[in-house]
Amino acid sequence: MLDQKDPQDKLTSQNALYQPEAVNHIAGALAEWENGPVKKSNARFPERSKVFSTMSGVPINRLYTPADDIQRDFMQDIGFPGEYPYTRGVQPTMYRGKFWTMRMFAGFGTAEETNRRFHYLLENGQTGLSIAFDMPTLYGYDHDNDMAAGEFGKCGVAISSLADMEILLDGIPLDQVTTSMTINSPAAVIWAMYIAAAEKRGVPMAALGGTLQNDILKEYIAQKEYLFPPEPSVRLVIDTIEFGTKYMPKWNTISISGYHIREAGATAAQELAFTLADGLAYVDASLERGLTIDEFAPRLSFFFDVHSDFFEEVAKFRAARRIWAREMREHYHAKDPRSWMLRTHAQTAGVSLTAQQPENNVVRVALQAMAAVLGGTNSLHTNSLDEALALPTEKAVLIALRTQQIIAHETGATNTVDPLGGSYFVEALTDEIERQAVAYIQQIRDLGGVIPCIRNGYYQREISESSYRFQQEVDRRERIIVGVNEYAVEEPMAVPTLYIDMAKEKVHIERLKKLRETRDNAQVEKTLNALRDAAKGTENTMPFILDAVRAYATLGEIMNVFRDVFGPYIESPIF
Repeated sequence: MLDQKDPQDKLTSQNALYQPEAVNHIAGALAEWENGPVKKSNARFPERSKVFSTMSGVPINRLYTPADDIQRDFMQDIGFPGEYPYTRGVQPTMYRGKFWTMRMFAGFGTAEETNRRFHYLLENGQTGLSIAFDMPTLYGYDHDNDMAAGEFGKCGVAISSLADMEILLDGIPLDQVTTSMTINSPAAVIWAMYIAAAEKRGVPMAALGGTLQNDILKEYIAQKEYLFPPEPSVRLVIDTIEFGTKYMPKWNTISISGYHIREAGATAAQELAFTLADGLAYVDASLERGLTIDEFAPRLSFFFDVHSDFFEEVAKFRAARRIWAREMREHYHAKDPRSWMLRTHAQTAGVSLTAQQPENNVVRVALQAMAAVLGGTNSLHTNSLDEALALPTEKAVLIALRTQQIIAHETGATNTVDPLGGSYFVEALTDEIERQAVAYIQQIRDLGGVIPCIRNGYYQREISESSYRFQQEVDRRERIIVGVNEYAVEEPMAVPTLYIDMAKEKVHIERLKKLRETRDNAQVEKTLNALRDAAKGTENTMPFILDAVRAYATLGEIMNVFRDVFGPYIESPIF
């Protein structure tokens, strides 16, 4: 766990940033300033509030000085970019060498429609794909299943089989473009479809690069798109980690996701702690499988929300890297420095977008994106101005992409590494978020770990309390949302939105019907039976899933095998 030295020991150590006499002098001068100029100013212009805090409720001082840095050991706590503990970034030169990956999340309607959107984004400077899937796909249903009714293509692209994946990826240089796929319970199956589609184009799996979200634990905590009980669900995740470790060295087989936790109402510290705790649970499960830490840890990746409290978000990214580095090196004794690095994708906060005055969302997204960049993200998606209303239009997506490109090329924010490092405020806030997150991680360990905390409702209670507190602040107008509880105007909605043509559902279902008629159904049945036997046993299921996918077994058929073997999971209510 983290080193917690006595403050006075750090102040008098040879590594202290400031001499004790200087710190004491500053503290005395600060007190005089508070009792003099500040007191007089408040008499004339009282401060807006008696208490200032971050969006997450972290108290904020009026001013930060070297007196707030007395516990700082530069090399231990801050250091240099590309070196342990990676507070300042995982690469020595960061964006001076290469910008973050601009990876716009996209998907809607049919595979053909989303393929056209992918080509449009790549032509306009996007540097990586990010696939959104619709609700039936996310839940592992074929689109002619009654459970899929009314949900075709509405929140992402519809994928029912390898045939759809082949269309989705048509003309995309899969050996040159990295792809992120936001999929969880059916993650192994969708990944197998991607691998098989690439193979049919002559691209071997070892050449493929990308990221599979695949974080099932956060589904029980926040998003709720789980299908099976936690234990067999984690087993499927570890199957992908093991398979990727052996055969796909360029692929991140899991993106451990705090985004959905934060969107559900968690604070910044809760998002960080619950996400890292999930990551550590996957580490433990992989070690139990027989993998060694340095075999798989370098390919673990993360995904965080970027909310509206600018400096809190910057501090969160810095604290995340420091906690993960110390856990990997000191708790798990990883030897490879790549295992210590927390590499993360980020996405601006969807929950912060407003249907009221949607043009204001452009400003929100730009500031959140800048926070992610100054926090040192490795990859970024910027939300579109119309996403509180519908899936984004091409124009809205282009504005969101241009936002990243303007930050990269026009602001100067990328010319130096960690430009906010050393700020008295940012360093103090980084320490405080780290302190809170570490306390949460230890509490989860004390309660038995992640899965026991899922089953006993710990996460739901913590998040609901934070969400309720925030909403109360908004309702009392203690926290202003521009255009919502202040500066509201009555105006007609003038933003055009994307229309999903439900007639395309018939095209998709007809393709699915034809596939079932023309494939080798005996071979499909053979591969599904083999998969069922593997699921009942302890073998890695990925080779069997791949065989089924190559035979054109559908997503629903494969997922039904797991439904039969593992059974459903019903969450115990806590309210």
